[in-house]
Amino acid sequence: MISINNKQKSLIKCLRIYRIQIMGLIVCIAIASCESYLEVEPPKNELVSESVFETDASAESVVTGIYSRMIYSLGLYSGHNSSIAVLSGLYSDELDYYAGSNAFYENTLTPDDTSISVRWWREPYSYIYTCNVVLENLENNTRLSENIKVQLEGEVRFIRAFCYFYLVNAFGEVPLHLTSDYGTNALRGRSSVDAIYNQIISDLKKSRELLPNDYSVSNNERVRPNSHVASALLSRVYLYTKEWSLAEQYATEVMANTNTYALEPDLDKAFLKGSSEAIWQLYPVYPGLNTMDGFSYIVTTTPPRVIALTSSLVGVFAPEDLRRQHWVKSITNGTQTWYYPYKYKVRNSTVLTEYSIVLRLSEQILIRAEARAQLDKLGLASNDVNTIRNRAGLNDLSDSLSKEDLLEAIYKERQCELFTEWGHRWFDLKRTDRANQVLGTSKVNWDAMDILFPIPNDELLRNPNMSQNTGY
Repeated sequence: MISINNKQKSLIKCLRIYRIQIMGLIVCIAIASCESYLEVEPPKNELVSESVFETDASAESVVTGIYSRMIYSLGLYSGHNSSIAVLSGLYSDELDYYAGSNAFYENTLTPDDTSISVRWWREPYSYIYTCNVVLENLENNTRLSENIKVQLEGEVRFIRAFCYFYLVNAFGEVPLHLTSDYGTNALRGRSSVDAIYNQIISDLKKSRELLPNDYSVSNNERVRPNSHVASALLSRVYLYTKEWSLAEQYATEVMANTNTYALEPDLDKAFLKGSSEAIWQLYPVYPGLNTMDGFSYIVTTTPPRVIALTSSLVGVFAPEDLRRQHWVKSITNGTQTWYYPYKYKVRNSTVLTEYSIVLRLSEQILIRAEARAQLDKLGLASNDVNTIRNRAGLNDLSDSLSKEDLLEAIYKERQCELFTEWGHRWFDLKRTDRANQVLGTSKVNWDAMDILFPIPNDELLRNPNMSQNTGY
């Protein structure tokens, strides 16, 4: 990895700022000279015809199509090398990179990085746009059945909240698009983090009210959200916003459904399509593959073609930890050994045995543990942590741990339990204010500004009301 000293980084930052200022001036001049700049049309690939809302089946296909796009895009939600899980793992301390240079791994992101503009920005906003179109076409619609209108509204509100959750955690303040009006959205400035979280919470609460408690709409497969899926994301949101009592409440609500959700005693079954701890999964759509997670993570050559686990992550596990034995695998060339995630066991197969798990029960247990610790319910918090530890073959925590030590134990359990899943490690370091402490000593080019990603330059060029994050 090429090391960049502080003077070089400072110079780069200055150049970035000057470039953005010049670009902003150009944009302003262009807008001033064009009276019709508000007449912005959506890209052709974003258009959704009103005619699809004539029948229940066609309207439903618009929503189920979002889930397919999440996987098929090979993008942010897919489990591919350009996914949240992989890129966040590279950005933090979970994954090493072996395919040359990578700005996430080297912490040298710029506003021109296509992974930022295409994956982290445009992709979630494209799903948000579709959700807004659906909501607008459901309103006052007399052609669709009431049942399908309720179901689809609940689903798209959940999807919109889900997308905004990752946008706000990646970029901080972002534009809040609640309509499909491209002209208005194209010139919308950044909303506060509080406003975005308020909208996320509002959407999830409404989704929770509208959606059924079971998975009947998806033939009892856990591939479409129900009310418990909305509650699960709500508990996470309240954890992130430090609303400890509400985080505990909603996690408890999910965990109470013991007939539906339970930890798999056998760790090798935790990520199967029929896993009892799966709360929400994405259905595989690529022929010859199960999950893109398995395809991306499982290493078959030495050295690894793209990614492998860092030695620091592997070293966190106790030798007797069953997660180390069942969820981490190694490959060697005789002189060197590399480790890789083995939660998903199938790299490619025409027989579907694994679906990508987005939300699962163990996270809810750890959310409640952390919330209870913050509320000084130390005994109850320890009981929750011990549930996770015992499944992993580990002994109970000491009863004499202080609040601070218990929280550290919870953070470690989250690191061991949720590694390489949906950016948990990266976002945990951020929300607990440990990112600079941990990554500042382990990442060569880490800078405090790296806590947020840069706003894409092409977005700044299009929108004179946008501003860049500090340092870029």
